[in-house]
Amino acid sequence: MTTPFAEELERYAPAVLADALEAATVADVERALSAARPGPIDAVALLSSAAAGMLPALAQRAREITLRHFGRTVQLFAPLYVSNACDNACVYCGLSSANAKGRRTLTADEIEREGQALHARGFRHVLVVSGESPSSFGEDDLENGLRRLAALFPSISIEVFPLGEDGYRRAVTAGADGLALYQETYDRELYARLHPVGRKRDFDARLAAPEAAARAGMRRLVLGSLLGLRDFRLDGVCMALHARRLARTDWRTHVCLSFPRIRPAEGGFMPLSPVSDRDLAHLVCAMRIALPHAGLTLSTREPAALRDALLGVGITHVSAGSRTAPGAYACGADELAQFEVHDTRSPEEMCESIRAAGFDPVWKDWDAGFRAAGAGA
Repeated sequence: MTTPFAEELERYAPAVLADALEAATVADVERALSAARPGPIDAVALLSSAAAGMLPALAQRAREITLRHFGRTVQLFAPLYVSNACDNACVYCGLSSANAKGRRTLTADEIEREGQALHARGFRHVLVVSGESPSSFGEDDLENGLRRLAALFPSISIEVFPLGEDGYRRAVTAGADGLALYQETYDRELYARLHPVGRKRDFDARLAAPEAAARAGMRRLVLGSLLGLRDFRLDGVCMALHARRLARTDWRTHVCLSFPRIRPAEGGFMPLSPVSDRDLAHLVCAMRIALPHAGLTLSTREPAALRDALLGVGITHVSAGSRTAPGAYACGADELAQFEVHDTRSPEEMCESIRAAGFDPVWKDWDAGFRAAGAGA
């Protein structure tokens, strides 16, 4: 399947982007910093080598934009892993079918208990996560789990295998309102090498999934590339282009970005193109300036000090107290985790840090009644 964005992406070959990133000048960066409506050329300038030497100016501009559009609020959420079974053999992932990791899929009752444990900690936004194994955890299982969780959480996002428009519509009806789906890398050739086995090997199907979810009624789409697979600047430009495309074609949907860096996991995969803390800060600032209205997420993959430093600079959503194994909240077992969590602070400690930085932690900012009210207006 070829999507309009896939056709647009073909115009930005890696070599072309790499040359553009190196050719950008300080004057180009300054123009991008002052642009009222930044475009693709501005995204290139903001991620260029020239911009890397102007990080304080980028951070100041990013902070101004964040405060203007989001105020002093930071939303909290938690991932809820429901299955670590996976048919894919992604070479970088702890859930790869090539690894000997034990597998567990939660029942609907167990999913509800996990939800109750998170609800008791104060969470009202959750991200339901599974590996990509429809035979172990399929659309019926997802729908049943979502219906159990919908009584506990006003906002539920999903990070599962691509469902197609009809599947996403089922999920929305069952209580989901958001989709997180990472392309991992926008380099088609590299993508093929990293995904040798499984449904995830289909680059175009994955690229098309967010648009299908938007048509099905998802109000929030979260894009991302896995940082460490290639030059973060190349995938950063492509991610900005993808977000702009979705914002134009699916204007009722809030397009957001996440910035996951590779973490130690079973299989021992090492980053192909390491991303430093400074690189990550550069990417966050550039994306905030290029996409002023996008929600930006930084998860517990990252160290506490870095997450605290980027609050208000661009980050508007953070996870807290995260566990990345099925059933880990109710029973506390992490031996089946997808990857190691870096920021191990509790939700309460995370809230204290947010307040200490001069921001307000937000547990709930959405209710299903808003959608109903909008439909009747």
